Formats: sequence, structure tokens, C-alpha cells
Amino acid sequence: MHPAISRTLIELGMVKHITLENDKVIITLALPILDIPASIKDQLVSSLYKAVASLGAEAEVRIMEMNQEERQAFLAMEQESWKDLK
Repeated sequence: MHPAISRTLIELGMVKHITLENDKVIITLALPILDIPASIKDQLVSSLYKAVASLGAEAEVRIMEMNQEERQAFLAMEQESWKDLK
């Protein structure tokens, strides 16, 4: 789940690829912009590592930026599902 949006990272289009290379799960995480706050990026990456570790596997997370179309879809879902974290 995204920490501030009531959607999964997959629903938000943030998990782009999941592959297996040399017994390691490689996950490509697409961010709407690369310069999001480090605390949010760290939380997203950490959640992916924990999910893979819970399956007993090793993970590597690679970061990329969404294209314009992906970003627009993300922002629409963000606006619709934003959590009030007060």
C-alpha cells in the first residue's frame, strides 16, 4: 500500500517490472517524479524489500520516473484516494 494514498503500488502503476535474476527479485519502482521527499521514497522502497523478504527471497529495487501518461493516471488516482493523515 502507498503510505498516503488508499491504493496499492501496483494499482498506482508504480511497480513496473518484477523479474528474477540470479536468485534475486528485481523490482522496478516508477515514481511520478524523481525528486520526491527522501522519507517517502525510502518508505516505498522499504515496503518492497519487506514484501520480498517475507517470501524468503532477496530483493533489489530499481527506481525510474513515470512518463507523462503514467504520471497523469497516478495523479488522478492520488486525488481520488488521498488519505487525510492529520
